[in-house]
Amino acid sequence: MTKPRSGILAVDARGTPQAERAEPAGSPAEAGDRRPKPYPVEETESSNPDRPGSAPGVRQTQGQDRDGRWGGAAIGEATLLIRQLELPLQLIGGLLPTMAVWAVQDRVLFTAFYNETLVALAAASVLSWYVLSKLREHAKARHLSYILPVNFLVFSGALGVLALLRLPYSASVFATGAGCTILASFLLAVRSRGLLRPHLIVPGGRAAEINLTGNYLPAPSAADLTGLVRSGRRNWAIVADLHYSHSPGWERLFAEAALAGIPVYHFRQIAEMQTGQVKITHLSENDLGSLIPNVSYMSMKRLIDIVAALVLLPFCLVGFALLAIVIRLDSPGKAFFIQDRVGFRGQTFRLFKFRTMRERDVKAESQARREDAMTRSDDDRITRVGRFLRKTRIDELPQIFNILKGDMSFVGPRPEAKALAEWYEEELPFYSYRHIVRPGITGWAQVNQGHVTDVSDILSKLRYDFYYIRNISLWLDVLVALKTLRVIVTGMGAK
Repeated sequence: MTKPRSGILAVDARGTPQAERAEPAGSPAEAGDRRPKPYPVEETESSNPDRPGSAPGVRQTQGQDRDGRWGGAAIGEATLLIRQLELPLQLIGGLLPTMAVWAVQDRVLFTAFYNETLVALAAASVLSWYVLSKLREHAKARHLSYILPVNFLVFSGALGVLALLRLPYSASVFATGAGCTILASFLLAVRSRGLLRPHLIVPGGRAAEINLTGNYLPAPSAADLTGLVRSGRRNWAIVADLHYSHSPGWERLFAEAALAGIPVYHFRQIAEMQTGQVKITHLSENDLGSLIPNVSYMSMKRLIDIVAALVLLPFCLVGFALLAIVIRLDSPGKAFFIQDRVGFRGQTFRLFKFRTMRERDVKAESQARREDAMTRSDDDRITRVGRFLRKTRIDELPQIFNILKGDMSFVGPRPEAKALAEWYEEELPFYSYRHIVRPGITGWAQVNQGHVTDVSDILSKLRYDFYYIRNISLWLDVLVALKTLRVIVTGMGAK
């Protein structure tokens, strides 16, 4: 059994030294990407196991020259260069064609009419780049698949602002600029897919849990990496089990890398970014501290929920009335389904949704109530209209009233029926901790795993919920919303 060591510094994604801790709360920008390997990697046994800093039996990656330089550094430098030039290149690719179109039409450049269009395009381009860069920081973020919807929403918003302010603009120039910006964004994203910052996995301890794929590669010996650290290149990172007793050579390397501004990540941080889950076996003091949601964002999130609900409600009311009639005609029973759910801080509330199933009498026993609360995809109680409503998630829209009441949020862990929640709390430790945030109409677990009821599946769902709680932010909520939209529109993904 190994003992936790102390005295080694880790750094965050910006390269800032941080005191070692069991549960790093930050996340590297590229950790969630699972991409093809940027170059072939061949592993061989170390030819000199007694070399300073290397351990017997450690497998190391070929690719170093005689001075200890490693080929992965070049990949890291290319990554940084593209990321630094991404915004300027996107602006150039989007705005230059619009200027060319305007000039071909024999128009005078830089008139007030043209300038307002150009400013709107530039602002929308910068905003879309920023949103996509923030989404890329999270696990399971399929960057390419979100380029079109993000740009569509941003440029539509810019067009709406121009119309709202009654500013003159050229529709042809705006359309050309938006199309070219989206194309440039796609090309840059494709070009940088194979140029991710290499994360070198140091052997020992639980670092073996890291999936060696894409930019996650086995580390060479400590001596070879020391040469790379001293070369001044910072566009790579080290991943290790910082609770494992490494050899003195590795210990010195970790400290030297941290002082040089090279990120040194605890394996658990990377494992969570790869899976989108937080695996917890017991709630230690560090776990409790790291799982407390972002308090400042929670207040802003509540404000966003209220404003969005008030904006959507007038448009939904007419649709609610029509759907209620269709549901009543399709099957006997009420149009709305009301059920007790467990929500924020463990409080019970009454959840509203459209009825999608046939009603039936339920016995008073807890087992019967629990089975009645479980819904499966092939459930014979689901009606014809209900199947469509569940597939498109329209049945959840009445929960806008729950949001206005303060029971729920648009994004958060899905609230369970009271009978199921009580059962899960008996079977799973710290299950109730998911109630530290408001439940949502959609959530991180729902878009990644879908609807589950068995205890074994609920444990996996709980890990997704803990990941959401730990990393809760505006951008994670946007990512969940985009994933939900993808499921609704394409029918692909977790349901």
